[in-house]
Amino acid sequence: MAKLIDGRAIAEKVYVDLCREIAELKEKDVTPGLAVVLVGDDPASRAYVRSKDKMCRELGLHSLKLELPASTTQTELLSRVEELNADSAIHGILVQSPPPAHIDETAIVRALDPRKDVDGFHPENVAKLVLDDSSGFVPCTPLGVQRLLIESKININGAHVVVLGRSMIVGKPLALLLMQKNEKANATVTVVHSRSRDLAEITRTADIIISAIGRAGFVQADHVREGAVVIDVGINRVEDAASERGYRLVGDVAFDEVSKKASAITPVPGGVGPMTIAMLISNTVKAARQLL
Repeated sequence: MAKLIDGRAIAEKVYVDLCREIAELKEKDVTPGLAVVLVGDDPASRAYVRSKDKMCRELGLHSLKLELPASTTQTELLSRVEELNADSAIHGILVQSPPPAHIDETAIVRALDPRKDVDGFHPENVAKLVLDDSSGFVPCTPLGVQRLLIESKININGAHVVVLGRSMIVGKPLALLLMQKNEKANATVTVVHSRSRDLAEITRTADIIISAIGRAGFVQADHVREGAVVIDVGINRVEDAASERGYRLVGDVAFDEVSKKASAITPVPGGVGPMTIAMLISNTVKAARQLL
């Protein structure tokens, strides 16, 4: 049976380290500040923003939560972003995704000061990731996945990593991060997706499988070789009449069967999710340090 990789426990360890860094910054009269902008009333986004705000306050960060109506125009949102870019008390800015359909999300990301883009999606930060420039910001979920592997003593160096999914949020930046030339990476990375032929044959060659495709239970036992490490980034709602909410959260991985073959595996929830918020706070602290 696979060893369970506990994302909550590892996130707590990250927060202990961050508390030390935050205290050092406060000694220099700098309180790291994070602004989270939510447009509209999507329940999942609202819950996520609440948890980010709560963690900021617990760690003693300056937290600004801007909740704007769904009717907010592109011009109005850009104006708010410009205000935050100019606000010296704010070191990190995050505009919660997805915004309402009438908002051009790409234009909003490009309007962010790249030095405050703690989500790591601005073209300048994407370029820095490609160029192995450590002053840039890496998207939070890929960074969290890397930290999970490192803290769990899973050797990435020289390993064959297969990433399922090619999004700019997880798949692409994660592949770039894990193939970097340093002791925390050096992996051979293969990216597969919905158009990949013989997908299961490819995933069975992996030392580490990372799934971020958003399809409940897609990764089955026959996708995984004996002893592989499996990281499940997916968060999917499936109907469950027995649940109080009428649904339950599951990952991309068929956990019960895959955990019998894997050497280590992340649960959903409680695996990658807590690390995403931890890395957002980490990026905000880094931004404060670099803006000194």
